[in-house]
Amino acid sequence: MTEAEEAAGHWDGRPVRLMGERENAVYEMDTPQGRAALRLHRRGYQSAAAIAAEQWWMQALAAAGMPVPEPLTTAGGDLLVTLSGGQMASAVRWLEGKPLGENGKPFDVPLPVVLARHRALGALVAQLHAVTDTLAMPEGWARPVRDRDGLVGEAPVWGRFWEHPAATPDDRAVLLRARDALRERLDGPVAPIHADVLRENVLVDGDRLSLIDFDDCGTGFRLFDLGTVMVQNLYEPAYPEVRDALMDGYGTADIAAVELMTLARCCASVGWTMPRLAPDSPVHRRHIARAVMWAGRVVG
Repeated sequence: MTEAEEAAGHWDGRPVRLMGERENAVYEMDTPQGRAALRLHRRGYQSAAAIAAEQWWMQALAAAGMPVPEPLTTAGGDLLVTLSGGQMASAVRWLEGKPLGENGKPFDVPLPVVLARHRALGALVAQLHAVTDTLAMPEGWARPVRDRDGLVGEAPVWGRFWEHPAATPDDRAVLLRARDALRERLDGPVAPIHADVLRENVLVDGDRLSLIDFDDCGTGFRLFDLGTVMVQNLYEPAYPEVRDALMDGYGTADIAAVELMTLARCCASVGWTMPRLAPDSPVHRRHIARAVMWAGRVVG
């Protein structure tokens, strides 16, 4: 019996196909309650308390009518199970739709559709934040904190990006300038955020958008969610129009703040690659080049 089969058994289900494997291995699963997404959590990445905190938030958002994954309980009433080999597993109700896009590839729909979807995405992120403000979050909500220290302190959530071994001396100089600028300019209150609003984590089903994959959620600057959207759009010919549509939907006119948060996400992504990808992966250089390019625009 595979780990996926063992895990699915807790929901009286069976795995259908592997959908993706990044931080977690995610399977489509058939259950008596219908289709679901089964997650086999990467060992050592999130604690049981952190996964429980994520599930609490998703459950509360779904109960409030938000288009987000609803955690499913096992036949025994559990949201999280530990398999015989020690790996943890959880499941969420299936959401219909196709990803908004794919990183590094042009959108396959006309520009007016791209802009309409990003305006709707901005509104969805704003709704996520507004609904969260009505919730009584559990005390000590056990999720990562992406405040100034969590992004550019001595031990950032995703690592010391300015020390990436694939960065050249010139790259490191720019990344250090970016870090200094972010340490000086990042400010404001922090609150629960999704923190990973990438194209692959936004599902499009007709005119409806859904937000999935809360695995990196935590506390942070709210415009970081918009910066995460824009980090995949920096090379788009229509970048300004996409940015403005997203901001219009969200309800902010602060271009400087959004572009600063985009830089923060660019830098964080450089750190993210270090412990996760093979040393010869081309993604290292791509992420570094993107961060250096955007730092040149935002910091100079």
